[in-house]
Amino acid sequence: MARLFAMAYRHMIDGLHQRLVQQGWTDVRPAYGFALLAARETATTVTELATLMGTTKQAASKLAATMVSAGYLVEAATGDDARTRPLRLTARGRRLLATVEQIYAELEAHWAEAIGDQTLQRLRRDLTRAVTAAHDGRLPAVRPLW
Repeated sequence: MARLFAMAYRHMIDGLHQRLVQQGWTDVRPAYGFALLAARETATTVTELATLMGTTKQAASKLAATMVSAGYLVEAATGDDARTRPLRLTARGRRLLATVEQIYAELEAHWAEAIGDQTLQRLRRDLTRAVTAAHDGRLPAVRPLW
């Protein structure tokens, strides 16, 4: 099963990035998704990104700087500590996330055609149960495989 999960993951990520390029999002790298999701609801920091992604702060800082330069994130100083600069999504970052969600819906629709919508929904439900059972009833953060 591990190999099938890996193949399914690769299929989804490859399909996502092929479609992103087709839609003009030519500068998006797979690691961007983890940072964008971390900043989706609330600001995040480089330290939080490093922990989430299982990387060094230097690697997370480089990723954040690249994403700020590309216009997906923006740094904002806080009044509490000028050294802490939370990363927030920009309008461009939100558009990218919306595009990603649409593409995932399309990719999942192809899976539903192959195995049936009810089977796909059951698969989602069962995978959610298995993963939450292994993590104290919660879905863990998604981390890249380095």
